[in-house]
Amino acid sequence: MSAVTTPRAGRREWVGLAVIALPCLLYSMDLTVLFLAVPHLSAALQPSSTQLLWITDIYGFLLAGSLLTMGTLGDRIGRRRLLLVGAAAFGAASILAAFSTSPGMLIAARALLGVAGATLAPSTLSLLRTMFADPRQRTVAISVWITSFSAGAAIGPLLGGVLLERYWWGSVFLLAVPVMALLLVLGPMLLPEYRDPDAGRLDLVSAGLSLAAVLLVIWGLKQLVRDGLGLPPALSIVAGLVVGVVFVRRQQTLADPLLDLRLFRSPAFSAALTANVLDFFVAFAALLFLAQYLQLVVGLSPLQAGLWMLPSSLGFIVGSLLTPLLVRRARPALVMAIGMVLAAVGFGLLTQLDPAAGLAVLVAGSVAFSLGSAPMTTLATDLMVGTAPPERAGAASGISETSSEFGGALGIAVLGSIGAAVYRGQMTAAVPAAVPGEAAAAARDTLGGAVAAADQLPDQLGAALLDTAREAFTQGLRLTFAISAAVAVGIAVLVAALLRHVGAGPEPSWHPDPSPGGPCAGKVGVVKASGHAAEARARS
Repeated sequence: MSAVTTPRAGRREWVGLAVIALPCLLYSMDLTVLFLAVPHLSAALQPSSTQLLWITDIYGFLLAGSLLTMGTLGDRIGRRRLLLVGAAAFGAASILAAFSTSPGMLIAARALLGVAGATLAPSTLSLLRTMFADPRQRTVAISVWITSFSAGAAIGPLLGGVLLERYWWGSVFLLAVPVMALLLVLGPMLLPEYRDPDAGRLDLVSAGLSLAAVLLVIWGLKQLVRDGLGLPPALSIVAGLVVGVVFVRRQQTLADPLLDLRLFRSPAFSAALTANVLDFFVAFAALLFLAQYLQLVVGLSPLQAGLWMLPSSLGFIVGSLLTPLLVRRARPALVMAIGMVLAAVGFGLLTQLDPAAGLAVLVAGSVAFSLGSAPMTTLATDLMVGTAPPERAGAASGISETSSEFGGALGIAVLGSIGAAVYRGQMTAAVPAAVPGEAAAAARDTLGGAVAAADQLPDQLGAALLDTAREAFTQGLRLTFAISAAVAVGIAVLVAALLRHVGAGPEPSWHPDPSPGGPCAGKVGVVKASGHAAEARARS
């Protein structure tokens, strides 16, 4: 039996990877840089509290809600074309945001940024599937791709802080303009075009249903964190799930579905998707708690807190870049499982945080969980894209990104609610009796409320209230990190059990539609052994 040869990427593809990394940097920077600018834009535009919430949230809402549609749209109209259109729209919306003269104008600009941003991640990830057919090279490319997001999240607050010290609040949005201009120039020269030759028309009803389902669920989860248990967030989540069921049923009846449900027939795809959701479930919540701990418990400024979280970002970058080397020597499942055990050790260290202790434990724990979760993120993404046939890579990329957003939102909601419940339980009887009723109520609600209340009290009483609140918050934080450690161990067991055969030998990963003329007629993907675990991926 003759060996199957796979074309290897050359210099053009690797330079193209560097071009692809540019919009990914901005994708994550735009999620973080705005928070530093909030005080400045609040003074300039004077938004109401509701408007300010929409300014900060609308980008993430529309980004998450549009990922699935944009991934599938790229399969239909061309992934490079969608990337370039999205880059142009992102640059234009960034200019609009930078020079906004009213809260409504800025909200609209941020909404456009969210829709445009949703084209970037699926398009770039699915292009990697086309550019790097060799599985080993593709793992390296995806690790670089993921690293670019981490780098953007790390440098965003720092670069934003420098700009805000010298220029007006809108300058943080102008970072995107030269980068997107460069992409528009180099993209047509270095990036290949690919589209599904048999793609049908985009079903707009399905696109609307997917957007509504994701928006309703994520909005409900965010409100759950912000306001606690209540009827509005519960109704929103339930409504989102109902719309999601309607969406899935519609896909089963369409000749050209927006989401081809056959993707989920691949055991590797489904297992990687589940592990990815759970990975982001613990990671997003951990980063949120650490940011709050550094600012509200330790008392650091946002910029100082960002600097103390840099080691965690660097740990994730190092872990992502080491992953391709590790999977040359061990199966992906083993690398992912050991990584998640290391992440569990990191979460275990973070259960030892104490308001009176230094930051060494925080740095060690955050670096350990970031370093350990990096192989999971890299290889889960690689498996989801690699097990899909080439013509469905855009849809698989959209699912991958949506699962990350959903897992993160779910983690913040669930673990955030648990932490809040512990905090309120601790504070119910612990607030000093001399604290006035209104200040006591605010202090019992959130740690931020306690910090604000303490500022209005006499020094000794305020310090006593603050010490009590910080200890209560730390108790909740320890419990959530203990739960995160248990979830990380569970992920390790999951991937070790369900992905243990990946890299072991031939395994069908894609089954054609047996009906004549079905969406996948005549197409079969097979996972092939190559002697290296990194090379075992699906090919059509």
